[in-house]
Amino acid sequence: MTVKLYHNPRCSKSRQTLAMLTESGVETDVVLYLDTPPSADELEQLLEQLKLQPMQLMRQGESVYNELGLGDREMSRAEAIAVMIEHPQLIQRPIMVFQGAAVLGRPPANVQPLLDQAVRLQAKE
Repeated sequence: MTVKLYHNPRCSKSRQTLAMLTESGVETDVVLYLDTPPSADELEQLLEQLKLQPMQLMRQGESVYNELGLGDREMSRAEAIAVMIEHPQLIQRPIMVFQGAAVLGRPPANVQPLLDQAVRLQAKE
């Protein structure tokens, strides 16, 4: 069973989360989402798993957020997802996915329950 981590190596929270996964020994598929942004379908799935709306997954502190005036705009779900695909730096990170569940690693401790589940299942294999 593999854990997927949407990771930005320049982000300290993302690095801390990756370190937790590495230390636990779980098999991890690291997705450098700035280099290979998720598709609209992948983002839809992540949003469902995270139980978030697209605007809740956006990093409001990013300069592009302000440059595009995203805080002042009403956008459809599809428009917001398209903006995140075009500007993946807007996507909150890190995101850990395991067996149909996802969690935002801000703070990194948020991933611990899902990580514990992954460790238990891996031990049974």
